[in-house]
Amino acid sequence: METKENSTNIRKLPLIPLRGITVFPYMVLHFDVGREGSISALEDAMVNDQLIFLASQKEADVEDPTPEDFYNVGTISKIKQMLKLPGDTIRVLVEGISRAKITNLVQEKPHFVVEVEEQNNELEIKKTTEIDALMRSVINAFEDYTEVSDKVSPEILVNITEIDMPGRLSDTVASNLVLKPEDRQEILEAFDPQERLETLYRILLQEIDILKIEQKIGNRVKGQINKMQKEHYLREQLKAIQKELGEDEDVVEEIDEYKQKLEKLELSEEINEKVEREINRLMKLSPSSAETGVIRNYIDWILNLPWNEETKDLLDLKKSAKILDEDHYGLKEIKERILEYLAIRQLSKSMKGPILCLVGPPGVGKTSIAKSIARSLNRKFVRMSLGGVRDEAEIRGHRRTYVGAIPGRIISSIKQAGSKNPVFLLDEIDKLAGDFRGDPASALLEVLDPEQNHDFADHYLDVPFNLSKVMFITTANSLGTIPRPLLDRMEVIRVSGYTEEEKLKITQKYLLPKQIKEHGLEPKNIKVSENAIRDVINYYTKESGVRNLERQVANLCRKTAKRIVEEKIKSVSINVNNLKKYLGNKMYRYEMANQKDEVGTVRGLAWTQVGGDTLSIEVTPMKGNGKLVLTGQLGDVMKESAKAGISYIRSKVDEFNIDPDFHKNLDIHIHIPEGAIPKDGPSAGITMATAVISALTNTPVYRDVAMTGEITLRGKVLPIGGLKEKVLAANRAGINKVIIPIDNKRDLKDIPDNIKRKIEFVFAEYMDDVIEHALKRGNKDESN
Repeated sequence: METKENSTNIRKLPLIPLRGITVFPYMVLHFDVGREGSISALEDAMVNDQLIFLASQKEADVEDPTPEDFYNVGTISKIKQMLKLPGDTIRVLVEGISRAKITNLVQEKPHFVVEVEEQNNELEIKKTTEIDALMRSVINAFEDYTEVSDKVSPEILVNITEIDMPGRLSDTVASNLVLKPEDRQEILEAFDPQERLETLYRILLQEIDILKIEQKIGNRVKGQINKMQKEHYLREQLKAIQKELGEDEDVVEEIDEYKQKLEKLELSEEINEKVEREINRLMKLSPSSAETGVIRNYIDWILNLPWNEETKDLLDLKKSAKILDEDHYGLKEIKERILEYLAIRQLSKSMKGPILCLVGPPGVGKTSIAKSIARSLNRKFVRMSLGGVRDEAEIRGHRRTYVGAIPGRIISSIKQAGSKNPVFLLDEIDKLAGDFRGDPASALLEVLDPEQNHDFADHYLDVPFNLSKVMFITTANSLGTIPRPLLDRMEVIRVSGYTEEEKLKITQKYLLPKQIKEHGLEPKNIKVSENAIRDVINYYTKESGVRNLERQVANLCRKTAKRIVEEKIKSVSINVNNLKKYLGNKMYRYEMANQKDEVGTVRGLAWTQVGGDTLSIEVTPMKGNGKLVLTGQLGDVMKESAKAGISYIRSKVDEFNIDPDFHKNLDIHIHIPEGAIPKDGPSAGITMATAVISALTNTPVYRDVAMTGEITLRGKVLPIGGLKEKVLAANRAGINKVIIPIDNKRDLKDIPDNIKRKIEFVFAEYMDDVIEHALKRGNKDESN
């Protein structure tokens, strides 16, 4: 390829930075000048030879540019005309002469003056076959550009085809393209004509591709608009026909409203298609048709569900902990679990909602803590009671083929909440039932499975709904009646009963202030002493929770309100001495520790639905023929424990110094008082065995000892449950020493520290350990 050397020339010229404009050689255009520096540069140029250097700013919004704010390559231009406009603005007509590069900044104020190295564009490279091909390609591409762009006049194409110089062709084509400032500058900075042609051709092809896509999109949108206009015209015709037929005009408006709601919801394609089909069916049916109401009801359910609406979690751990503590005293494990969930939510936004099962006796606050959890998370709260639910349709809903079909209570509650991430309480899950209408427990398997509930299918809706963001909390009094597969899907948290100290704090902090407010009293109107509250707890209630305790506190407030109104007094003080006047005689009594060491009487510990209790187990041997008599309404498990204890004793007669034939010559009667109350469970095994050994050896049992544990034929002591409740009962009865299985040592962490300080714990691995600490050997007291 042969070339001529391009001549260069150094000029000193005033400079105007252009905003959003790039000037090419051979290009004639006008622009407005308003900045003081630019006006000063114009005046300087007019005084000399009317030449000015025009360079584009890198950022158009810079009002007061510095040398770093404009490009180094620009165009030397000649000012052809100036016209002053109102507002100190000048309109300038310029013609691009040649491109040039800034070599030195001479002056910045009052306007820029620069030295530029000018390239003489008249000296072009000699045309070769390659350059000819490039020029043809550019012309053909520009012809394609004019076909897809409506911003270029067809006459320009005629002028361009007549240009014979490669550099001028590039500049003329570039000046007629609508390009990004960066692309225009790239072409301007290409001093070599062949390089400029290649750069222009590449950018031109990119622009043609973009314009074709824009044209395609425009045609598609235009088609949609035409379709919408057609539908609108047809709807107007349909309205006119319906009006002539005397049919309801509101149906079409209702369908339009449905379609607008559906579009706003942005549902999945599957759900969208199904709802659209139902809307189209509704449009075709007569308003008087029975099916119209069914379809309308279905569409309303779909469109009113919170598909995309959710509340924002309160992720402030300190604030959430404060809310939980405000509403409930204790319940540390539940509160800790909720705070753990919040901490993980801060780290992972995609975490699924946990499924918790709160298990504990009535009245301990399982339901109310769920409300507090919702408040601490800033979520909506909904509750569904499962007690006595027998029909699977209560969970999954009825199929629409049934008359009066409605969605299940899960979907109904979600709609009621108005959010797809509420705290959802499933109360009394252990009291689910089942019959010929299905098994609701099995239906709940999908609801409570994090791997399945992201597309829960209600029979009525027949479309999937995402339940994965719902925090499900279930409550139960016992795990025994919950099906194993259902239990396996839940994280079980046990809520045991409250200690006397906890009940005292709950009464003082929560129950008494609440009842004072509800009964129209003020704190100064009623004073209840601490000992009086303790007596209410111990002798007027017998429960693990505080439900009846709250009733008795309300009773005190009612009687106080009555006295204040009748006797015109301002304050009432309630103490141990006058408590009977308000609540009557004591309603309950508790077994206390024996007054003296007795033979054949041992204090056992039991767990009940309302907390722990102590049992006095009595044994009397008498002449007979080896009968074992068990009374006190004992269950089968308890009877078997008694027989296992007798068998163990028979294997150890020599060690205990017992007559080897006692099982032939004596009848043994084991009795547990309060015979009207059924009793069962294996944890009285060591207690009954100790009582029998005490009676057969005529050895007293320490009066301040209580025990619990299961016995084996080899004398091993096995672990038991409900240790906390049993220890609390022992403390209430005045017991100083409690014998428990060694494997239950780990459960002592659940016992309050103040109780552990009062009671000595003995950890028994074998019956020998129990006998050593329970029987008063070497100092036998009088027998029965």
